[in-house]
This record gives sequence, C-alpha cells and structure tokens, in this order.
Amino acid sequence: MEPVRLTARVSVECGDLTKASVDALVNAANSTLLGGGGVDGAIHRAGGPVIQSACQRLRQTRYPNGLPTGEAVITPGGRLSAPWVIHTVGPVYHEHKPSDAARLLANCYRSVIDLAASRGFHSLAIPAISTGVFGFPREQAAEIVSSVLQERLAREEVGRIIQLIRLIFFTESDAHVFLSHQHLAQFTPP
Repeated sequence: MEPVRLTARVSVECGDLTKASVDALVNAANSTLLGGGGVDGAIHRAGGPVIQSACQRLRQTRYPNGLPTGEAVITPGGRLSAPWVIHTVGPVYHEHKPSDAARLLANCYRSVIDLAASRGFHSLAIPAISTGVFGFPREQAAEIVSSVLQERLAREEVGRIIQLIRLIFFTESDAHVFLSHQHLAQFTPP
C-alpha cells in the first residue's frame, strides 16, 4: 500500500515502524517499559540495549510501579533511525468501561503529541495503539485517533512545531479500517 496523505501533516502507511526516519517513534508499550511482544518488542529489539537501559532507569526512578495508562515518556532511540522513542501505555479494552477505555486511548495520543511538541520534534511515527492484543476495536480507535490529531494539530503551540505524523500500520487491513473510520479534514478514503 502506498502512503495516503490525509492532511498536509498526517499520512497513513503500512510498514516497519522501527525503520521510520522521523524525530521520534511512538512505542505502544506495556506498563513495565521493559519490552514485550508486538510493536513494543520490535522497538526494543531494533533499538538495542540503550532503550532497555533507559527504561530500567525510568522504572527505578520515576515509575517504580510502571508507566500509567495514557501517559507518555521519552527515551533515546538507540540503534533506530529515529533518535528518540516516546513510550505510551494504551488501555487493555476489556479491563475498562468502554467510555474509560476511549478516554485513556485519547490520552495516549494527546500525551505523545504534547511531549513531542514540548521537545520541538517536527515528525513522529505512530502505530495503532491498543488495537492488537489489548483488544481495542479498530473502528472506534480510528475515530478517537483522528479526533485527537485534529484537536491537537489545531492548537497553535503544537501545530507550528509538528509538521508530520506518520500513522504506520502493520497490515493493510488495519490501515484500510482506519481510513474507512477516521474523519480528518473530511478525507474520503479511496
């Protein structure tokens, strides 16, 4: 699938998130910050021991009980093309009321974008947070993500800094579900 430009600053594509050349990759982490499966494990493997070491320091200092769901934290990118990784923990869908899960997922994206803007990052690569083993319905996630992106990029202090958000999906079917259920700038899917 060729990348699809939704707005001047948001694109949808399929591929290997760990190879994206951006200012920061977003990791759909688990609360331990110590790696795991899916995107989390792939980022830790590709980035190497620098990421693991930084995450261990965060656990020993700021987050002894793990990173709370919906919050975001940053570490160096190690061997990744991106110099930084922003870790966020999405909600496990069945562990929350649907409205709480939606709020927490929105907070993930808000936290990531706000942290990136505060660091002066111009470009981000973001996976589909919580839609894999965490079980968040992909259709609902698309609506939440597009609302948060529109809201945050419209804010002057964020919009003048962040120039590109690449939403990178693992499969074409995930990308097509997103394209069919998002509502950024009244984009019409192909």
